[in-house]
Amino acid sequence: MSALLSIEEGGVCKGNLSLLRNFYKLGVRMMTLTWNYENELAYPNGYFYNEEKNEKKGLKEKGFEFINEMERLGIIIDVSHLSDDGIYDVYNNTSKPFIASHSNAREVCSHQRNLTDDMIKKIGQRGGLIGVNFYSLFLNNNYKSSDTSKIEDIINHIKYISNTGGIDCVGIGSDFDGIDCSLEFGNSSKMQLIYGEMKKLGFREEDIEKVFYKNAIRLFKELL
Repeated sequence: MSALLSIEEGGVCKGNLSLLRNFYKLGVRMMTLTWNYENELAYPNGYFYNEEKNEKKGLKEKGFEFINEMERLGIIIDVSHLSDDGIYDVYNNTSKPFIASHSNAREVCSHQRNLTDDMIKKIGQRGGLIGVNFYSLFLNNNYKSSDTSKIEDIINHIKYISNTGGIDCVGIGSDFDGIDCSLEFGNSSKMQLIYGEMKKLGFREEDIEKVFYKNAIRLFKELL
Protein backbone atom coordinates (compact mmCIF):
# COMPACT_ATOMS: atom_id res chain seq x y z
CA MET A 1 0.00 0.00 0.00
CA SER A 2 1.17 3.52 -0.74
CA ALA A 3 -0.16 7.07 -0.74
CA LEU A 4 0.92 10.62 -1.39
CA LEU A 5 -0.21 13.82 0.27
CA SER A 6 -2.43 16.05 -1.85
CA ILE A 7 -4.48 19.20 -1.30
CA GLU A 8 -7.93 19.79 -2.75
CA GLU A 9 -8.32 23.58 -2.85
CA GLY A 10 -5.38 25.79 -3.74
CA GLY A 11 -7.03 28.56 -1.73
CA VAL A 12 -5.32 27.20 1.39
CA CYS A 13 -2.16 28.90 0.10
CA LYS A 14 -3.93 32.30 0.18
CA GLY A 15 -2.03 33.30 -2.96
CA ASN A 16 1.26 33.05 -1.07
CA LEU A 17 4.05 31.09 -2.79
CA SER A 18 5.91 30.67 0.49
CA LEU A 19 2.95 28.66 1.84
CA LEU A 20 3.07 26.48 -1.29
CA ARG A 21 6.77 25.83 -0.67
CA ASN A 22 6.07 25.00 2.97
CA PHE A 23 3.43 22.47 1.92
CA TYR A 24 6.01 20.91 -0.40
CA LYS A 25 8.48 20.64 2.49
CA LEU A 26 5.74 18.92 4.52
CA GLY A 27 5.33 16.31 1.79
CA VAL A 28 2.48 17.60 -0.41
CA ARG A 29 2.97 16.39 -3.99
CA MET A 30 -0.34 17.22 -5.71
CA MET A 31 -2.88 20.06 -5.50
CA THR A 32 -6.04 21.26 -7.21
CA LEU A 33 -5.99 24.97 -7.99
CA THR A 34 -9.63 25.38 -6.91
CA TRP A 35 -12.47 23.54 -5.28
CA ASN A 36 -16.05 24.74 -5.85
CA TYR A 37 -15.42 28.43 -5.24
CA GLU A 38 -13.38 31.23 -6.75
CA ASN A 39 -10.11 31.88 -4.92
CA GLU A 40 -6.89 33.86 -5.34
CA LEU A 41 -5.63 31.52 -8.05
CA ALA A 42 -8.50 30.79 -10.41
CA TYR A 43 -12.18 30.28 -11.15
CA PRO A 44 -13.81 26.88 -10.59
CA ASN A 45 -16.00 24.88 -12.99
CA GLY A 46 -19.22 26.68 -13.88
CA TYR A 47 -17.39 29.88 -14.82
CA PHE A 48 -17.13 30.24 -18.59
CA TYR A 49 -15.66 32.66 -21.11
CA ASN A 50 -17.87 35.76 -21.40
CA GLU A 51 -17.96 36.43 -25.13
CA GLU A 52 -19.88 39.70 -24.75
CA LYS A 53 -17.21 41.19 -22.47
CA ASN A 54 -14.34 39.19 -24.05
CA GLU A 55 -13.56 38.13 -20.48
CA LYS A 56 -11.83 34.88 -19.55
CA LYS A 57 -12.63 33.05 -16.34
CA GLY A 58 -9.50 30.95 -16.02
CA LEU A 59 -6.34 31.39 -14.01
CA LYS A 60 -5.68 34.68 -12.25
CA GLU A 61 -2.23 36.31 -12.16
CA LYS A 62 -1.36 34.40 -9.00
CA GLY A 63 -2.55 31.20 -10.62
CA PHE A 64 0.03 31.51 -13.38
CA GLU A 65 2.73 32.08 -10.76
CA PHE A 66 1.57 28.99 -8.89
CA ILE A 67 1.58 26.58 -11.82
CA ASN A 68 5.12 27.67 -12.72
CA GLU A 69 6.28 27.09 -9.15
CA MET A 70 4.41 23.80 -8.85
CA GLU A 71 6.19 22.48 -11.94
CA ARG A 72 9.52 23.70 -10.60
CA LEU A 73 9.03 22.12 -7.17
CA GLY A 74 7.48 18.87 -8.32
CA ILE A 75 3.87 19.31 -7.17
CA ILE A 76 1.46 17.75 -9.65
CA ILE A 77 -1.11 20.23 -11.00
CA ASP A 78 -4.64 18.88 -10.61
CA VAL A 79 -7.27 20.54 -12.82
CA SER A 80 -10.38 18.81 -11.44
CA HIS A 81 -12.87 21.50 -10.30
CA LEU A 82 -11.13 24.09 -12.50
CA SER A 83 -13.06 26.16 -15.06
CA ASP A 84 -12.78 25.35 -18.77
CA ASP A 85 -10.67 28.46 -19.41
CA GLY A 86 -8.49 27.51 -16.44
CA ILE A 87 -7.79 24.04 -17.82
CA TYR A 88 -6.65 25.55 -21.11
CA ASP A 89 -4.54 28.10 -19.22
CA VAL A 90 -2.76 25.23 -17.47
CA TYR A 91 -2.26 23.36 -20.75
CA ASN A 92 -0.95 26.41 -22.62
CA ASN A 93 1.41 27.59 -19.87
CA THR A 94 3.02 24.35 -18.66
CA SER A 95 5.25 21.71 -20.21
CA LYS A 96 4.86 18.70 -17.89
CA PRO A 97 1.95 16.25 -17.63
CA PHE A 98 -0.89 17.27 -15.32
CA ILE A 99 -3.85 15.44 -13.86
CA ALA A 100 -7.64 15.65 -13.53
CA SER A 101 -7.83 13.45 -10.47
CA HIS A 102 -11.61 12.99 -10.33
CA SER A 103 -13.33 14.08 -13.55
CA ASN A 104 -15.37 12.29 -16.22
CA ALA A 105 -16.25 12.70 -19.91
CA ARG A 106 -18.69 15.52 -20.73
CA GLU A 107 -19.77 13.80 -23.94
CA VAL A 108 -21.09 10.88 -21.88
CA CYS A 109 -22.56 13.03 -19.09
CA SER A 110 -22.95 16.75 -19.76
CA HIS A 111 -22.23 17.97 -16.22
CA GLN A 112 -19.89 20.99 -16.26
CA ARG A 113 -17.49 19.20 -13.88
CA ASN A 114 -16.66 16.78 -16.67
CA LEU A 115 -14.08 17.19 -19.43
CA THR A 116 -14.68 17.90 -23.11
CA ASP A 117 -13.21 15.63 -25.77
CA ASP A 118 -10.58 18.26 -26.57
CA MET A 119 -9.51 18.46 -22.92
CA ILE A 120 -9.27 14.68 -22.70
CA LYS A 121 -7.12 14.58 -25.85
CA LYS A 122 -4.82 17.33 -24.62
CA ILE A 123 -4.32 15.70 -21.21
CA GLY A 124 -3.61 12.39 -22.97
CA GLN A 125 -1.20 13.93 -25.49
CA ARG A 126 0.70 15.58 -22.63
CA GLY A 127 1.04 12.24 -20.85
CA GLY A 128 -1.34 13.21 -18.04
CA LEU A 129 -4.01 11.27 -16.20
CA ILE A 130 -7.80 11.45 -15.78
CA GLY A 131 -9.28 9.67 -12.77
CA VAL A 132 -12.87 8.53 -13.34
CA ASN A 133 -15.22 9.88 -10.67
CA PHE A 134 -17.90 7.60 -9.14
CA TYR A 135 -20.42 10.35 -8.33
CA SER A 136 -23.83 9.59 -9.85
CA LEU A 137 -24.38 13.17 -11.09
CA PHE A 138 -21.13 13.01 -13.10
CA LEU A 139 -21.84 9.57 -14.56
CA ASN A 140 -25.25 9.76 -16.19
CA ASN A 141 -27.48 12.64 -17.31
CA ASN A 142 -30.52 10.81 -15.97
CA TYR A 143 -29.20 10.43 -12.42
CA LYS A 144 -29.86 12.54 -9.33
CA SER A 145 -27.38 12.86 -6.47
CA SER A 146 -29.48 10.39 -4.48
CA ASP A 147 -29.27 7.71 -7.19
CA THR A 148 -26.95 4.73 -6.98
CA SER A 149 -23.81 4.81 -9.11
CA LYS A 150 -23.67 1.80 -11.40
CA ILE A 151 -20.56 -0.12 -12.44
CA GLU A 152 -21.79 0.02 -16.05
CA ASP A 153 -21.72 3.82 -16.04
CA ILE A 154 -18.26 3.95 -14.50
CA ILE A 155 -16.95 1.61 -17.19
CA ASN A 156 -18.68 3.67 -19.91
CA HIS A 157 -16.56 6.65 -18.88
CA ILE A 158 -13.39 4.55 -18.67
CA LYS A 159 -14.06 3.23 -22.16
CA TYR A 160 -14.92 6.63 -23.62
CA ILE A 161 -11.89 8.38 -22.14
CA SER A 162 -9.55 5.59 -23.26
CA ASN A 163 -10.99 5.74 -26.80
CA THR A 164 -10.65 9.53 -26.87
CA GLY A 165 -7.35 10.20 -25.11
CA GLY A 166 -5.72 6.78 -25.08
CA ILE A 167 -5.67 3.97 -22.53
CA ASP A 168 -2.56 5.48 -20.91
CA CYS A 169 -4.47 8.54 -19.68
CA VAL A 170 -7.22 6.77 -17.69
CA GLY A 171 -7.23 5.99 -13.98
CA ILE A 172 -9.56 5.50 -11.04
CA GLY A 173 -10.58 8.80 -9.41
CA SER A 174 -13.45 7.47 -7.23
CA ASP A 175 -13.86 10.56 -4.97
CA PHE A 176 -14.89 8.24 -2.12
CA ASP A 177 -14.41 11.03 0.44
CA GLY A 178 -16.40 13.59 -1.54
CA ILE A 179 -19.51 11.87 -2.89
CA ASP A 180 -22.78 11.34 -1.04
CA CYS A 181 -24.46 8.82 -3.33
CA SER A 182 -24.61 5.06 -2.83
CA LEU A 183 -22.55 2.69 -4.99
CA GLU A 184 -23.73 -0.48 -6.67
CA PHE A 185 -20.62 -2.27 -5.40
CA GLY A 186 -20.91 -0.85 -1.87
CA ASN A 187 -17.47 0.51 -1.04
CA SER A 188 -13.76 0.32 -1.85
CA SER A 189 -13.50 -3.26 -0.57
CA LYS A 190 -15.48 -4.40 -3.64
CA MET A 191 -13.44 -2.69 -6.35
CA GLN A 192 -12.74 -6.11 -7.83
CA LEU A 193 -16.31 -6.07 -9.16
CA ILE A 194 -15.30 -3.28 -11.54
CA TYR A 195 -12.32 -5.38 -12.59
CA GLY A 196 -14.59 -8.37 -13.24
CA GLU A 197 -17.00 -6.38 -15.39
CA MET A 198 -14.13 -4.89 -17.41
CA LYS A 199 -12.87 -8.42 -18.08
CA LYS A 200 -16.34 -9.51 -19.22
CA LEU A 201 -16.53 -6.55 -21.59
CA GLY A 202 -13.28 -7.54 -23.28
CA PHE A 203 -10.72 -5.22 -21.70
CA ARG A 204 -7.25 -6.74 -21.85
CA GLU A 205 -5.58 -7.60 -18.54
CA GLU A 206 -2.72 -5.19 -19.23
CA ASP A 207 -5.16 -2.35 -19.93
CA ILE A 208 -7.14 -3.02 -16.74
CA GLU A 209 -3.90 -2.89 -14.78
CA LYS A 210 -3.08 0.45 -16.42
CA VAL A 211 -6.44 1.88 -15.38
CA PHE A 212 -6.26 0.55 -11.83
CA TYR A 213 -2.71 1.57 -10.96
CA LYS A 214 -0.01 1.44 -13.64
CA ASN A 215 -0.90 4.73 -15.33
CA ALA A 216 -0.78 6.52 -11.98
CA ILE A 217 2.51 4.88 -10.98
CA ARG A 218 4.04 5.89 -14.32
CA LEU A 219 2.97 9.50 -13.84
CA PHE A 220 4.25 9.66 -10.25
CA LYS A 221 7.61 8.21 -11.27
CA GLU A 222 7.93 10.71 -14.10
CA LEU A 223 6.98 13.78 -12.11
CA LEU A 224 8.11 13.01 -8.56
